[in-house]
Amino acid sequence: MGKSAVFLDRDGTIIEERHYLSRPEEVRLLPGAGEALQRLARAGYLLFLVTNQSGVGRGYFTLADVERVHERLIALLAPHGVCFAEVYVAPEAPDQPSQGRKPSPHFLFQARDRHGVDLARSYMVGDKRADLECGWNAGVQASILVLTGYGADTLRTLPEPAPGPLWVVQDLPAAADAILRGTRACPGRGKGVGPAAGADRGGAAADASS
Repeated sequence: MGKSAVFLDRDGTIIEERHYLSRPEEVRLLPGAGEALQRLARAGYLLFLVTNQSGVGRGYFTLADVERVHERLIALLAPHGVCFAEVYVAPEAPDQPSQGRKPSPHFLFQARDRHGVDLARSYMVGDKRADLECGWNAGVQASILVLTGYGADTLRTLPEPAPGPLWVVQDLPAAADAILRGTRACPGRGKGVGPAAGADRGGAAADASS
């Protein structure tokens, strides 16, 4: 039997959303994020970071800047005993060819092949539609939308029913709660769980281009 994993978006999911973040000193964990990842890791889930960083492709910052940001993130998570099995970065801009840029499932397939991950027993957590679609394209058990970052805007623009298994929760700690409880979506694809399941869906789309 393969390993279960949780694939995580970065900005707006684990850390505060900052437009084109490139400075390590600006990295801030969202409330409860470290503890949430700690609980998942202790339960035996492999943790993977999967992030689009189009600021590199646009020329706003470099891959070295991204690496420094990730070094800071890893340092902030270290007191919680959390480490990522692998960090996947898609540096291309939306108009540039890319194998790994979400919603492509390329990196999730890499995790399957390199780490023995069973995608059908794994989850994708993020705040943008590209995160959700990445999980669906890979065949995960569920894509989990957090309402931090751009999540509330994303929820308003999702079709009903959603194109794949979708859980909707307030934040990363709530996502960890749902995963560890084995919460399942209500009957029918795309039904949400948690406090946001009945949230209003009218409004503008979130920018998923980062």
